[in-house]
Amino acid sequence: MKWNSIHPTRIGEIMAAPISKYHVPAGAFHISEKAPLILQAYLGTCVGLALHCRVSGIGGVIHLLLPEPLSSLTCVQPEKYARTGIPLFIQSMIDAGAHRESLSACLAGGALVGPLSRQDLDLDIGGRTTEVARKILEDENIEIVKSETGGFFTCCLSMDMISGEFTIEPAGQSKLSNSPCVKNPAPDEIKNAIGKLKPIPQVALKVLRLIDLNKYDIDNISNEIRKDQVITARTLQLANSAMFAAKRTISTLDHAIVFLGQDLLVKLVLTAAVQGYYEQSGMGYALCKGGLYHHAIGCAQIAEALARKTGNTEPGRAYTAGLLHDIGKVVLDQYVTGAFPFFYRSITEDQTSVQDVEKRAFGIDHTEVGRYLARQWSFPKALEYAIYHHHQPWKATEHRELSTLIYLADLMMSRFHTELEIERLDTSGLDTQLTAMGLTDKEFCDLLDTIPPAVFKPFD
Repeated sequence: MKWNSIHPTRIGEIMAAPISKYHVPAGAFHISEKAPLILQAYLGTCVGLALHCRVSGIGGVIHLLLPEPLSSLTCVQPEKYARTGIPLFIQSMIDAGAHRESLSACLAGGALVGPLSRQDLDLDIGGRTTEVARKILEDENIEIVKSETGGFFTCCLSMDMISGEFTIEPAGQSKLSNSPCVKNPAPDEIKNAIGKLKPIPQVALKVLRLIDLNKYDIDNISNEIRKDQVITARTLQLANSAMFAAKRTISTLDHAIVFLGQDLLVKLVLTAAVQGYYEQSGMGYALCKGGLYHHAIGCAQIAEALARKTGNTEPGRAYTAGLLHDIGKVVLDQYVTGAFPFFYRSITEDQTSVQDVEKRAFGIDHTEVGRYLARQWSFPKALEYAIYHHHQPWKATEHRELSTLIYLADLMMSRFHTELEIERLDTSGLDTQLTAMGLTDKEFCDLLDTIPPAVFKPFD
């Protein structure tokens, strides 16, 4: 049923309903009739395009990662690219009842998110995506009524599906006014917080060591899992979640082993163990609920995909390192919440790295806290190095390949999934790190195609 055929009584009901929000993930679009709904896309290097039909009230937002596919063979998800995604988006709007001649557009994103490197300027992914989008809209004779593209800041593109109004504001801006001014913690407070953090479950630690040795004993692991009811429940919950794309209901660990295989089950056990830590975190680093946890899973999945592509690191080890690389933030998050205005302005306006801001505020950064936890919990050395050096892998004296891989995965998440947390990564050494992995900077867009689509799915 098209909006302009809805009875006036129904219109009144919609107008009176509470307003909800829908975050459009990268590589996807969402279309809606007139409704008490706000569509949003958080944008860094990505580009967001909002369309609204002033006649039917139908509108939608598409969240674009790249300008165009490298080849027709790589275009398995056309919504990721401006060249293929925008025509599909426009046609879907028309199929939903929008009128082409009544469409207006809002374009945002495509920022050069700092600190910048030569690769950022040479690749200019956001700029090229914006150019393709503008050209398609021009060819379709669709007017751009509002646009804020380029620049150096992440932003949030929103469209009110009742009024059709477009808004563009800096990401995280809404948290500033609600953040109380709290005294920064003393060093002893942080040390006490580290000491109070509950150790990682023994079953998870055992799995970590088996992965490090590249030796899985699935029978032994499953027996250990059964001894921990909390881990068992969380593992089965994850096995049935959209994040891991379960195609059938998994009700027992035995079913999980049969249907998922031992490699995925091992990953789920680790993810279930880490989930408890990230759930302790509030809204300090994160720009949305569950931001730290989702970022961790996203980095883990990207790191695993990169490991398979490069062949330089065992995929299971890469997944584990991606999952745990920001574990130090779990401790500091409670203090960031109170100091958010200082963090936000230092990182977004002054273009200061998150480590430098942490040092100024707390005298310690999250990689140092993470290394302390890794040693306290007897993590394998490879994980300790990856946690400590994932921002500056060139400083790692051992296990540099793993540290570099996590750096790349973290960089991709921070540039293309900006709604999760406030962070800036130094890309000045990107060229050297790509070379160390046997890659060139021109293959960076190809690396983006290794990101599993599940990483960008909406997350509650």
